Amino acid sequence: MRKILSLALFAIGTSAVFAGGYRVSMQGNRQLAMGHTGVAVVNNSAEVLFFNPAGMSFLENKFYASAGANMLSATTKFQDVTYNMQAETKNIGTPFYAYAAYKVNNWLSAGMAIYSPYGSAVEWDRDWEGSHLVNNIDLKAIYFQPSIALKVADEFSFGGGPIFVMGGVKFDRNISRNITNADGERAHVQLDASGVTAWGWTAGFMFNLTEKIRLGMNYRSEITMEARGGDAKFRNLPDFMIASGYTPDAKFDADLPLPAELTAGISYEMNDKWLFAFDINLAKWSTYKALDVQFDNAAGLSHNPRNYKDAVTYRLGAQYKASEKFSFRAGWYFDESPVQDGYFAPETPRNDSNGYTAGLTYQITPKLGVDVSFLYLHFEEVDNSYNHYSEDGNTGIKFGGTYKNTVFSPGVGLSYTF
Repeated sequence: MRKILSLALFAIGTSAVFAGGYRVSMQGNRQLAMGHTGVAVVNNSAEVLFFNPAGMSFLENKFYASAGANMLSATTKFQDVTYNMQAETKNIGTPFYAYAAYKVNNWLSAGMAIYSPYGSAVEWDRDWEGSHLVNNIDLKAIYFQPSIALKVADEFSFGGGPIFVMGGVKFDRNISRNITNADGERAHVQLDASGVTAWGWTAGFMFNLTEKIRLGMNYRSEITMEARGGDAKFRNLPDFMIASGYTPDAKFDADLPLPAELTAGISYEMNDKWLFAFDINLAKWSTYKALDVQFDNAAGLSHNPRNYKDAVTYRLGAQYKASEKFSFRAGWYFDESPVQDGYFAPETPRNDSNGYTAGLTYQITPKLGVDVSFLYLHFEEVDNSYNHYSEDGNTGIKFGGTYKNTVFSPGVGLSYTF
């Protein structure tokens, strides 16, 4: 009976299908509008704290602050024509950010960043055909990143700092494909882990190759979220499971890796009006080999292969400063999926994607501006499956079909300086 509990505990759902695995690339409306480039862009905004804290050294004024949020509207449709199965999930997410940067003196700058690069929610219909893998999931991870930047010369700076992460997860799935209680209700398990914390770090540099060309690189370390003593509630259990030691209430332990990322890029300021940027991002998703969940009742240890692969994202962006009041931006990125064939679960039903972005800034005053962005993600239709579910001693049970995804995301923020 232990093998029927192959839980996909932390694998995030469809609202996060736009940045590889369960990663959400929306950490600033100015830079999102430019294809989420930024590792070699300063752009007179505190958003530089996320993309490359070394860039604080090249901000022109004494103080900068930026804050904003996005509304994610994600739809996933599932179909298996062989068995006439259809399902759909529509979800809304609201990733946010808040940054502040202060120039202490000519060579030292300091700042604080708060952002949510991991987190979303997905809810399929209760008892749908894939409910033995997931009914619903809600994951949140918020990063707190104090940083400093040191200006070694007019052409070079480096910076970084520690990262403190706070998060939690709620997850629900049916225990098997057909187990019910005496009333015919499907047995299911609910997992809840809150107040999970972890530490990591980030570091980067910027180098002004010429007056118009800037290079940048930034590294964000792997962070492992260790859930300890989470609450597991087993509901609608049949008598034979209760007799074998499946208590209605139990505790569990599990780990979720948030992968390391390395980003390098270049920006070119053609003139006072035009700015272009290119970034390449490597996410070390290969650290996510499997999810092991340890229960303290008869469920025991649940081993769930994931076997993610490293993934690369290519980003292009442009900005046109039309006047002192208006700046317009546009961008594109290609995002590789870390999910390999045969591991395509309904918690992360995503394929490679192309992201198209646009936006603008309106300067209300010379100190205060409104930043607006919009993202549309185009996914190729994918026919794939998860082949590693186990039940009643049978291994390699497949669940799959055709997945179609669409994502729209408008965003708005404020930028302030003095």
